[in-house]
Amino acid sequence: MSFFSFGQSAEIDVVLTDAETRKKAEHKTEDGKKDKYFLFYDGETVSGKINVTLKNPGKRLEHQGIKIEFVGQIELYYDRGNHHEFVSLVKDLARPGELTQSQTFDFEFTHVEKPYETYTGQNVKLRYFLRATVSRRLNDISKEMDIVVHTLSTYPELNSSIKMEVGIEDCLHIEFEYNKSKYHLKDVIVGKIYFLLVRIKIKHMEIDIIKRETTGTGPSVYHENDTIAKYEIMDGAPVRGESIPIRLFLAGYEMTPTMRDINKKFSVRYYLNLVLIDEEERRYFKQQEITLWRKGDVVRKSMSSQATIGAQRFEGSASSESSLCNDCTVRSLVSIAL
Repeated sequence: MSFFSFGQSAEIDVVLTDAETRKKAEHKTEDGKKDKYFLFYDGETVSGKINVTLKNPGKRLEHQGIKIEFVGQIELYYDRGNHHEFVSLVKDLARPGELTQSQTFDFEFTHVEKPYETYTGQNVKLRYFLRATVSRRLNDISKEMDIVVHTLSTYPELNSSIKMEVGIEDCLHIEFEYNKSKYHLKDVIVGKIYFLLVRIKIKHMEIDIIKRETTGTGPSVYHENDTIAKYEIMDGAPVRGESIPIRLFLAGYEMTPTMRDINKKFSVRYYLNLVLIDEEERRYFKQQEITLWRKGDVVRKSMSSQATIGAQRFEGSASSESSLCNDCTVRSLVSIAL
């Protein structure tokens, strides 16, 4: 908008080169609403054109330059005044001068590095966007376009299972096993629970998928736990020697790949939480970390190097962790030496 609505002004429109054919992905915004954005991967070129349309034909628009930026940034909600940019590319489209008519400018960012996946969480947001700007002395004219970035990963065929014997001494001994420690987002968790000793009246057993978002460092660390899913695997009292099968489909839940220490600002980890509840409403649980990764729908040669890099970023052994529940009596199932 021009100063006091006098003089010339313009509207900016950002149009991608392959807008008609490029795939879109649904993404949840900060206010919880879902929208679709153009989908990109690491290493892909981002190109298109900027349309600058004058609002008052016949009048000149003086400017201090026209540019297009490609930005990747992280915003921590408790520190909204600071945007941490990990990607910042600029292309100058026009030198200072004036526009006498509407004009179109082409741009191209070749093989752009997009190392992290787009993410909107409880305390942090990671976004990528294009920003076109017509610089002016009093007020700039700008337009932003968000895009979504997905990180594809591949893992070696060696994907060890998770097997552990846990319990409470002389009361409850169980053995649980999950077929893998790393799962893609449309995978199926297959496992079993085997009861070695049962001297507690168990009435219910479930598996929860917990997302743990960690932001900040040092004394300013914030943890947000979100239960993504609750899956009942048993209703009734088990007996010694009984085996309970597990088959949990991940495709129906909204999850992202595991993110570890993203730009030293935040992490997103996932845990399988095995919960047993007895007749006195006491809860016994064991958490086990799993690694989630995104598998491409169609494996493309151009994505192979990116996928390898992604695998290295997320590769790591799973670790177990326990937590407490404030609204009930909770006992952590401790590991038993085999």
